[in-house]
Amino acid sequence: MAGGVLGDGPKDNQAVDVRPIPPVGMEVPTEERAALEKGLAELKALMLAAEKAQAKHPRLADLMPDLEVYWKAVDWALRYQEVHKPAELKAAHELLAEGKERAVQFQQGKTPWLQQKGLVVRGYRSKIDESVQPYGMVIPESYTGAPTRLDTWFHGRGETLSELSFMDQRRKQVGQVAPKDTLVIHLYGRYSCANKFAGEIDLLEALEHAGKFYNVDADRVIVRGFSMGGAATWQFGVHYADRWCAVSPGAGFSETPEFLKVFQKEDVSSAPSYEQKLWRWYNATDSALNLFHSPTVAYSGELDRQKQAADVMEAALRAEDLDMVHLIGPKTEHKMHPDSLVEIEKRLAEIAAAGRARMPFEVHFATWFLRYNRMHWVVVDGVEAQWERTRVHAQLTGGSQVMVKTQNVTALTLDMAAGHCPLHPMSRPLVKIDGQELTVRRPKTDRSWTVHLRKSGEGKWQEALSANEGQGDKLVKRHGLQGPIDDAFLDRFVMVTPSGAAWNEKGGAWAVKEADRARFEWRRQFRGDAMVRVDSAVTEADIASSNLVLWGDPGSNSVLAKVLEKLPIRWTKEELVVNGKRYPASGNMPILVFPNPLNPARYVVLNSGFTYREYAYLNNARQVPMLPDWAVVDLSEAPGPVRPGKIADAGFFDEVWGWKAAE
Repeated sequence: MAGGVLGDGPKDNQAVDVRPIPPVGMEVPTEERAALEKGLAELKALMLAAEKAQAKHPRLADLMPDLEVYWKAVDWALRYQEVHKPAELKAAHELLAEGKERAVQFQQGKTPWLQQKGLVVRGYRSKIDESVQPYGMVIPESYTGAPTRLDTWFHGRGETLSELSFMDQRRKQVGQVAPKDTLVIHLYGRYSCANKFAGEIDLLEALEHAGKFYNVDADRVIVRGFSMGGAATWQFGVHYADRWCAVSPGAGFSETPEFLKVFQKEDVSSAPSYEQKLWRWYNATDSALNLFHSPTVAYSGELDRQKQAADVMEAALRAEDLDMVHLIGPKTEHKMHPDSLVEIEKRLAEIAAAGRARMPFEVHFATWFLRYNRMHWVVVDGVEAQWERTRVHAQLTGGSQVMVKTQNVTALTLDMAAGHCPLHPMSRPLVKIDGQELTVRRPKTDRSWTVHLRKSGEGKWQEALSANEGQGDKLVKRHGLQGPIDDAFLDRFVMVTPSGAAWNEKGGAWAVKEADRARFEWRRQFRGDAMVRVDSAVTEADIASSNLVLWGDPGSNSVLAKVLEKLPIRWTKEELVVNGKRYPASGNMPILVFPNPLNPARYVVLNSGFTYREYAYLNNARQVPMLPDWAVVDLSEAPGPVRPGKIADAGFFDEVWGWKAAE
């Protein structure tokens, strides 16, 4: 993981006395701090004036973050002691000057940075926590506003990569790749998380924001990165393969257990079974089949230990009857060999010239849970069990015939957008699925086609009127509402803190401490201030728009008390009952994710932030979910850098959010 401090020393295998990430920065001299704080105040005043002057600007919401990222970068570096070297103080002054210049320009109704060529710092406001997040653009001199190829670039590991240092780089450094006549977007990725979780959404939100200002050719978007950025490339490649023209990872890691064994000499085979299942979220090897849809050019240095990532992906692809292009930099350790880079650029240019296949006649799709449920025109709406191997092989075999083979699928939609359906519009297509034959509805005159298929109780496929036909008001796991706990933090969430007295002193103290920790670590690791409401201040708008993270117990948190009756646990002052097991309420606390009884389209989470902790920060391959849908925490063991306490029990809910038998 290139850049900054490498998380690969022997001490980084010890889950005690874990070093802080990001590390504590230098002390800023008093006079320097005063000057920067004065500049921050001036920038804030100019930003407020600009916002007021342009209150009716149609792009106000998209343009204000272009100013606010400058203030955040300097403010956070000072406030949280994240200035790591003297040169960053000079950069801070430069950022303040540039931010002020933009604010004055915007107040006058001018936005020259939107026409700027070369290196441009941009910002957007995230739906997750309303934070402003920076990204960098490289705009070629040849750009005229015509549809243009865009390459993403995911950076390497940098434990000191604050917003300040990232934005300074994006103002001064083109980066490792700058293909001719190509837009390049550099993602901050919510700091150093290998673009996982909120870092994953960072790419999607940054691309959406950039697409409002630059004419990106949607059929020529390439995902790329090196080191930790190579890991990000692998996971974006397999999870969103239908979006990319090509995938080009370098080094990094592509799964958790084997990489840690090779890179950290760490044996994780004794991890709980639920944790090993959860590795499948970001194990690109487990979903390698999806790269059928995206041309892939991998790179490794011959002497680089991180060559392991591409080696295991090559083996995984070979098992799918796919032969991977793997370019090797001769006698090269952890860097890009210049000759290899030339070859990569040549191959990617040829792929980009051909463009992405929008409507493939074959779809081969692998997934493990419904967070990732679509590949081109195949949408998985329901499965027999999350975290089990799920596959769909679909093929157009004639003008009015589709062949489909499924594994672990109970509901499926075949969905072709307007203008893209090649089926004969005057014939009712024949769908041959898992040995059955169904004659289904015809395509529409706009050449769109959508057909919903669902298994009956007897295991027979039949056409349905909608993706959720027959489900009524039943709770079912579906895309975006399938767990696990960490899934709630990929969308807008509000942390709800208690205002009342806890039923039990020990549990109440644990919840307060864990809530404080969750907010602190969200800022440190995902670079935003979590939105917080005291329980009495939660509004209908919060319930409608946000996943609610409820801290405390039914005595201390009135929102938790309101929903408790419709949660699958039983909780009194004396006893906690979870999955049929009884625990003394005085020494145990529940953690879970569940559809919110007040708004079943959103989650409630009890007593948890994102579930990996300080030990996982030391190596990005460890940054995976550590808890499933629910857990019971035995408070006899203090929270630590791996767990929030002793895990007395934990598991997944079934597909209708009911209890499953212990595994």
